[in-house]
Amino acid sequence: MANKLLLPNKYKKIGWCLLIPSFALGIYIIATGFQTDWLHAKTFSIFPDELSTNKKFFSLTDVNLTNTLVGSLFIIGALLVGFTKEKNEDEYIANIRFSSLLWAVLVSNILLLIAFIGVYGSAFLNVMVYNMFTVLLIFIVRFNILLYKSSKSVPDEK
Repeated sequence: MANKLLLPNKYKKIGWCLLIPSFALGIYIIATGFQTDWLHAKTFSIFPDELSTNKKFFSLTDVNLTNTLVGSLFIIGALLVGFTKEKNEDEYIANIRFSSLLWAVLVSNILLLIAFIGVYGSAFLNVMVYNMFTVLLIFIVRFNILLYKSSKSVPDEK
């Protein structure tokens, strides 16, 4: 069965080239609070920032775009890695992809439930931000682990 939603395999390398550096930089930003000065700009904002003096919807706001850039590159890279065809895409791989996606949504929501029960205040906002990335990350990890295990357990058919 051909899945029309999957991208061609050639995009997987581009995805990895975006995902790995943005993941590493994201961890660095979380650990150090790093912000670049040269990515400070006025940008279009849909929703006003509660802490700023600008309380208008659909207006320009002055922000540092470091987190925006790194998060966007992470999401684009993860989508390219997770949703490109394998070289030999078949029904077995489609089944692994589907079960990995279901598993990732389940685990991510269990982690979110634990956060709802045990994390409060401004720390909860951080948990919600990280949770945006967990579904894609868990999916990619589980899918690739299952692909690796299946390639080692099934002998070549040649």
